[in-house]
Order: sequence, then C-alpha cells, then structure tokens
Amino acid sequence: MLINRVHHIAIIASDYERSKRFYLDVVGCTLEAEYFRAERDSWMGKLALNGEYILELFSFPDTPPRRSGPEALGLRHLAFEVDDVPGARAELLGRGVDCEELRVDPNTHKAMFFFRDPDGLPLEIYQS
Repeated sequence: MLINRVHHIAIIASDYERSKRFYLDVVGCTLEAEYFRAERDSWMGKLALNGEYILELFSFPDTPPRRSGPEALGLRHLAFEVDDVPGARAELLGRGVDCEELRVDPNTHKAMFFFRDPDGLPLEIYQS
C-alpha cells in the first residue's frame, strides 16, 4: 500500500457553531462545505487550511468529554506550522485565546507552544 498523504483530520465539537467560528476566525480555515445529517442529528463542516488540508468538524448529540489532557489515549494533539511562533502566540493572546508559555523542542530546538480549542483539544504552534 502506498499512502499519498493525510486526507483529513476529524474533530467532534460539543458546540458546532462555537468551534466552527474558532477554526475559521482564529485558526484561519475557510468553510468549503457544510452538511446537516438529520438521521444522525449531526452537523459536518469541511474546513480547508491553506488549500491543502481538510479539518472535518462534527457535532453529535451527547458526546462524552475528553478524558484528560494530551496524554489521553487517541489523538494527542494537532500541530500547525508557522514561521513566527512568538508572533502567532501574541496574535492568539490578542484574540483572548489562553496559550501556554513558549518552549523549545529539546530534540529539534524549534520554538513551540500549546493552546486549546473550545472543547479543550490540545493544539500546537510549531516553528517551520
């Protein structure tokens, strides 16, 4: 099997509209398509990032919360690459997003920090 690339990343939100606004306004995605699936009482949004990546944002009734921080079983975090890590942190803080302190990856020596989406999903900004 030859895998070409990652096709999409799926995220389940407790409040679809709130998370959609976060990923559009804060992260910088654009809305490619949006569907309401009545049989599942579920929204699905296809959010594009830089024309290359797709985040699929879902809502489902009565989803359980994430059990713990980044060390919970499953997706640990989603990382976004930027050229200016301190500038990205300052921009997020200016938008009222709580961010961890800047740190340096001990293996690559690149700048990075973590923040969370509206449901607490850990997101990372990482130096290109």
